[in-house]
Parts: sequence; C-alpha cells; structure tokens
Amino acid sequence: MSENVLVGQDGRHLSIRLNRPESRNAITVAMYAAMADAVEQAGSDDGIDLVTISGEGVDFTAGNDLMDFMAEMPQPGENTDIPVWRFLRAMAKNEVPIIAKVHGNAIGIGTTMLFHCDLVVAADNARFKMPFTELGLVPEAASSLIMPELAGRRAAARYLLLGESFGAAEAKSVGLVSHVAPAGDLDAKFDEVVTTLLSRPPEAMRLTQKLLRTSDRHAILERMDHENGHFAERLTSDELKQAVMQFFAARGGGN
Repeated sequence: MSENVLVGQDGRHLSIRLNRPESRNAITVAMYAAMADAVEQAGSDDGIDLVTISGEGVDFTAGNDLMDFMAEMPQPGENTDIPVWRFLRAMAKNEVPIIAKVHGNAIGIGTTMLFHCDLVVAADNARFKMPFTELGLVPEAASSLIMPELAGRRAAARYLLLGESFGAAEAKSVGLVSHVAPAGDLDAKFDEVVTTLLSRPPEAMRLTQKLLRTSDRHAILERMDHENGHFAERLTSDELKQAVMQFFAARGGGN
C-alpha cells in the first residue's frame, strides 16, 4: 500500500483515506494502485460490509498529480490496464456500499469518483470542478454518461465543457451529493450515516446496492472504456502539453 493512502479496517468497515495533504491529496499512480487494491479487497471479502473514502488536510483531493500521471501513462500499444482505470472499474463494479466524505475542493477525479459512490456526505463549503477541457483532456469515469443523466445535458455542458465549479448545495440538487452538513458538523453527520448503515442487515444492504446499480453497470463500463481511449490519446497531444505548461506557470512552477 502507498503511504499516501491509509487503508484501515474496523470490524465490517473498510476505510480509505487520502493522506497527501502537502499536495492537497493530488493522486499519484501508486495511490491509485493502493485504492484499487482496497476496493477490490472489499468486493472479495464477505467480512466487509461498508467502504468509506475521505481525505486528510484542507481538501478532499486536487485530482490527478499531473506530472506523475503523464510520466506513468503507457505509450500507445502498451498495456492500458493502468491503476487509475483499474480503480474506477473496481468502483463501478463494486457490490459493497461506498460512502465518501468530501470537504474543501474535489477536483477532477475528486468529483468523478463520487458518481460511483452510493452516498456522498459533503461539507457545505465543499467545491467541485471537472476541468478536463481546460487541460486538453476529455471526461473520465463515465462522467460524460452519468452527469447528463443526473443534471441534464445543459448543466452537464456547464460542468464538463466549461469546467464550471459548483458548490455543495448545487451538487446535492443534481444528485451528486446525498447529504450536506455545516463544515463543523461534517464528521458527526458522516459518522451518523456510517453507523446507520452498519446497523442494517449486511446481506440486505449488499442486495439492495446491487439492485440499484445493476441496470446501468454495463453502459457505465462501456462508456469508461470509450472515454479511456480518448483520454490516453489526449495525454500525448500538444494541447495537453501546452495546457499543463500554462497550469504550472500560473502556479509558479508548484505542484
């Protein structure tokens, strides 16, 4: 496991915590591998009935660590079963309820992974953004399918074409977030939801979660594969290289 991803088990509850606060929990390839391992473990372990995902520090996650991600991406023709896509597929296929706790910023995959959580508890000051086109990229995680289904095509274009950021109240109104709590009460609300779910009969929970997901799982996995092909192509594009240079120049070369 990556030291930047803390995986723990307390009884029937498996927790995944992003632990790279000095980089706003920007996710590296090694972190994706650890997260994929954890979600796959939960799916194959009858002793785990609930998975939670959260982040340490001021943000849930700033999204991909761009430099790490670009350096580790396979070249055309190489094995494309990379950790980030393995993680997203594991999330989409998972048959154990997953809850996310979101505070601060949830950028890129910090937002798109939430489409594959069953419940999302967010602080009222949380912010969400999917800046794919700004970076010369395309949507991921079947967000090009799920976002229009949740919010409608016009709103989805705002989020995915324009890359507009939006707050927790708007995220709840379109169905991305299930619960919004004052920032100071986020932990208490999250713990309440976790406790409630763990009090339910586990087999009933698993079956209900499976029923909720079964109808659209094939379409989601198919869209992921379609997006991934375009995403991989974009990573070698001049548009991406220019966008990343501008991104780091605007931040003074910081990560």
